[in-house]
Amino acid sequence: MYRYGVEIEAVRTFVAVADAGQFQEAAVELGVTQQAVSKRVANLERSLGVTLFARTARGAQVTLDGQAFLPHARELLRAAERAAASVRPGERALRVDVINRRIAPAVALQNFYQAHPGIELDVVTLSDANFEIAIEAVRTGEIDATFRALPVRVKDLPGDIRVERVLDDPLQLLAGPLHPLAGARSLTPADLSGHRIWIPGIRPGTEWAAFYEELAETFDLRIDAIGPNFGTEALQDAIAGSDGLTTLVGSRDRYLWPASQDLRRIPLRDPAPVYPHSFVRRAGNPHPTLTALRRHLAATRPAGPAGAWMPSWARRRG
Repeated sequence: MYRYGVEIEAVRTFVAVADAGQFQEAAVELGVTQQAVSKRVANLERSLGVTLFARTARGAQVTLDGQAFLPHARELLRAAERAAASVRPGERALRVDVINRRIAPAVALQNFYQAHPGIELDVVTLSDANFEIAIEAVRTGEIDATFRALPVRVKDLPGDIRVERVLDDPLQLLAGPLHPLAGARSLTPADLSGHRIWIPGIRPGTEWAAFYEELAETFDLRIDAIGPNFGTEALQDAIAGSDGLTTLVGSRDRYLWPASQDLRRIPLRDPAPVYPHSFVRRAGNPHPTLTALRRHLAATRPAGPAGAWMPSWARRRG
């Protein structure tokens, strides 16, 4: 139908006239003038190349062509309403971006959903997006919110962006049973110096690259991103059988592995490095579930470890 240049308001007007049987009553229902109704119907008839109404002294009678067109016109209006509802706040799912479905923010979202089972929630992962791309997606309405570390000052962000620090997740060392540090109950960052920490998938220009760069420089760590990223399972397999490979995970990240791998999650302390997750949204977003999620995150925010380390950009204010 769109190849004929049919406009949705013209279709809406046609249906209103067909239901009312008169142009004047349709005009009142639509809140426009009778002249506007007549013009819309005339344009629609011209676009379709048919006569939709027979004008009589008693009103507007739907022609045979009009009767054939009417059910399709109603379906078009229903489709238009469904399309609008799919993006209308309060009538669609809240769209929230997380970098990875295993990390602490994704776990927090799942806890929120379990506490509010009736809500509509769409958890998405923006492909190859750093914090700047994610913030622009928030601003354009592609997503409602994102969980990100922000290696910039809040005052340097766009004026319509709001940021709330919601989760400082302490890091742990993930090691296999053959690694010399595997038996430790806890470690300091200094204990990791000289050991290979493999984190494939670190991309330049991302906030996690900025985080690991400063972490490595501060504690003289060997963080290695060399090689393809075949996913979490492949990384766990490599660590399980190695006496030289480790990686870093968040204490609240959700990772599972077979008992045969015997992987060890070892807390880091004195100081405990934490990854600073912030909740980023657009000011004025009216989605009701967004408010409920913010309240949940504030109420369930875990206390960070005493004397934690975080990168300099996460410690800055303003």
